[in-house]
Amino acid sequence: MDRIIRLKEFLAENPEDSFVQHALALEYVKLQNEPEARNLFENILIRDPDYIGSYYHLAKLLERIYEKEAAIQWYEKGMSKAKEKGDLHAYNELQSAYEDLVY
Repeated sequence: MDRIIRLKEFLAENPEDSFVQHALALEYVKLQNEPEARNLFENILIRDPDYIGSYYHLAKLLERIYEKEAAIQWYEKGMSKAKEKGDLHAYNELQSAYEDLVY
């Protein structure tokens, strides 16, 4: 919980910091607090669609809560953005997870 408190303090200083929001979302994932994690990941991607790492984690979260179609959509958006940005590593990770889910 100390990490969550510290991350929230950082966010109070800079509420639009995608890195801190992503880190906080990952802490919520560890605690299995899917609604909070999902909200943070979605907010990041709405505000900062170039924050590529959040696509993977959001889609994985959606897989875990049995929202397959939503997960597929986020994987596809992430692959598109990664390709656009030339981030082949992220693209390959997203594609691999997508294929594991779809096929």
